[in-house]
Amino acid sequence: MLSTDSHINRRLPNAAKRDTGHLIRIWALLAVLVLLVSAGRIAQWHYPDPDDILRLVEVRDLLSGQGWFDPDQHRIDPLRDVPMHWSRLVDLPLAIVIGGLTPIVGQGWAETVAVIGVPLFTLLIAMLFTGTVATWLFGRETGGWAVLVAGMMPLLMHQFQPLRIDHHGWQIACFAAAFYGMVERRGSRGPVIAGIAMAWGMMISIEMLPLAGLFAAILALRWLRDTHARLALTHYMQTLAGGLIVLYLATRGWPTPQSFCDAITPAHLAFFLVTALGVTSLRYTRPFPAFVMAGAFAVIGAGGVAMFAYASPGCVGAPFGALDPVVRDFWYVNVSEGRPIWEQDPTMLIPFAQIVFGFVVAVLIWARSTREMRERWLEIALLFAGTLALGIMVARSLAFASLLATIPLASLLSIALHRLRTSGAMATRIAVIAATLFVMLPTAPVAIAQNLGPGLKNVGGGAREPAAIGVSSCDLERSARRIALLPRGTVFAPLDIGPSILLQTDHDVIATGHHRADKAMRDVIATFVSPPDVSRQVVDAYGAQYVVLCTDLVEPSIYAKRGGERSLAARLIAGDAPGWLEPVETGGPDTFRVWRVRDLAGRKSPG
Repeated sequence: MLSTDSHINRRLPNAAKRDTGHLIRIWALLAVLVLLVSAGRIAQWHYPDPDDILRLVEVRDLLSGQGWFDPDQHRIDPLRDVPMHWSRLVDLPLAIVIGGLTPIVGQGWAETVAVIGVPLFTLLIAMLFTGTVATWLFGRETGGWAVLVAGMMPLLMHQFQPLRIDHHGWQIACFAAAFYGMVERRGSRGPVIAGIAMAWGMMISIEMLPLAGLFAAILALRWLRDTHARLALTHYMQTLAGGLIVLYLATRGWPTPQSFCDAITPAHLAFFLVTALGVTSLRYTRPFPAFVMAGAFAVIGAGGVAMFAYASPGCVGAPFGALDPVVRDFWYVNVSEGRPIWEQDPTMLIPFAQIVFGFVVAVLIWARSTREMRERWLEIALLFAGTLALGIMVARSLAFASLLATIPLASLLSIALHRLRTSGAMATRIAVIAATLFVMLPTAPVAIAQNLGPGLKNVGGGAREPAAIGVSSCDLERSARRIALLPRGTVFAPLDIGPSILLQTDHDVIATGHHRADKAMRDVIATFVSPPDVSRQVVDAYGAQYVVLCTDLVEPSIYAKRGGERSLAARLIAGDAPGWLEPVETGGPDTFRVWRVRDLAGRKSPG
């Protein structure tokens, strides 16, 4: 039953247009479902992550006149400007929507439309590419099912939910476009699309670098299998290198001596230029045995690495290799999405198993494919295996594997529905329905338990567990608006609540959870884990006028635990503030606490 049609890339233009319209209609249905599921969080205006909040701050700065080539955060760290590694490519659609609608509906409503609509638009792009591939492989019905199946992949849909305006959704959309380009085999169109998509993705985030290499490896394998397919790798590498150079100049401007390892640099451009030139030169050589060509690819890659190492020797290791040890210990290792799968919450194993099952189905499809289709499915299976391996090492990368899983799972769903339509036996129908629900909705029991959990946890009145920002009783977004009424000053606050303070107030903050500000991050951490007399010295050094804390969040609980009961964090959580802090009543929840720094050392305090 697991077989593929042989009509891939042979669909008529009119049929393709009808398929696109069909996919858009299915996406619209999915978008409505997403909005309904997210209605509660939208009503409470809970952003999924502090990065989403800071992204909106960055867009506001851009619309307020901050330069296109100046992504620095000037309200973070009073002692230093904070250069951001984020790309203007993600800011651009948000800025277009907000800037275009503000004169019509006002800034508030314009931002609402942007933070809800842009993630759904990004989802549309990803689904058009993925659904089109599914249509090529299995037909129109399965293409539509692939879009709906995406809604059943929690690790994928997390990145497209309303208010999720960080860069991860755009990364997935770029990956989907490159996947489309890999499967598309009509001339140079497919590899060019893949090259542009990966260039766009890497300029958004260097996290896409392994995936760009994976596409190159698959196209190189295609060349080794068939020398007549050499143009695919050539066009991909040429477009990738050229696209990176153009996008770098368009978003970063002319290179400066200052260089970081966490984003595309001139050294990376040199690497891709060298490898593109090397692959292009091989195109004009006479055909050689596969092992000779493989050796030539290795030499070209080594040459590119040598050029990169020469241009930027400090970036040869990990992008975050120079991160301050304190920041690494307290913050970086606690960013769970960047950790391996075996360090995640056990509940992640359920959607992970769903992805693995999709991979198994893809392998079975490859094994049972016709000769014509086997090579295509081999490439899909290899790409799937690569993204799965990457996701095992870095959990957030499982979103890419989730996207690929939608197609084999959609084919399985089509088979199940066909069985339901043709089988007369009730037992068979029940079994098919049960199996389908088990595969497509494996996380439903967990989601129900999590939704019921908050209402059940404290029925007995036990101690409150540290909470994530989205479920904290601190009600951070509304509480932050209350301190906007205080005279403008600098706020000393934990890293995770800094973005909300920046968004809702005119205050400055010491640091947020963004690694280029690791010196200020280290000082924030050291302040909260140290005794109050030591902490006061750091607060004075930054000229901070306020200290703000959400007592039920995970971050301050870590500081209190690691620093001990005499640490500033532990004392503030316990309600035992030192004498140099004066409580400020804001009318917010008890868990949201604000203190004014007393003028004990002759410093000027606001108010």
